[in-house]
Amino acid sequence: MSAEDLAQIAAQERALVFRDFNEGVAFEIGSLIRARGLAHAMPIVIDIRAFDRPLFYAALPGSTASNTDWARRKTNVVKRFLRSTYGLVLQQQRPDRTFKPGEGLDIKDYVLAGGGFPVTVAGAGVVGALAVSGLPERDDHETIVAVLCGYLGHDAGALALAKV
Repeated sequence: MSAEDLAQIAAQERALVFRDFNEGVAFEIGSLIRARGLAHAMPIVIDIRAFDRPLFYAALPGSTASNTDWARRKTNVVKRFLRSTYGLVLQQQRPDRTFKPGEGLDIKDYVLAGGGFPVTVAGAGVVGALAVSGLPERDDHETIVAVLCGYLGHDAGALALAKV
């Protein structure tokens, strides 16, 4: 577990907060991630949801149905814990990608894998999730963070995880 990464992810979660979030914002964010993915030939799925409904979905060339399912399970984890899934991966350190049995979370619906990030609105809290699936989990996470930094006006370099 990297204490530095965990601290940086906590800083990302605190900083990457929307003033408001709606269908239009979800479309803009999703479109920015899609453009980044296409520019870098990323075989990813992008799934943005309010907790009551889907708001944006795109599957880029090279992605698979498996990526769609991983994104769904990452979204479920964000909904349950209201946190970044990569932070939970680093915290829990479970190579089998499952939660501890005492959590009661079925692997078919929940996965410990980076690439799920909370959609947080100032004054309201976490209202949804943004998931990217198809890259190594740290890269899925960093793709989301880089785009959110650009959209929300934060310095992506200051909030990025250290290079490994």
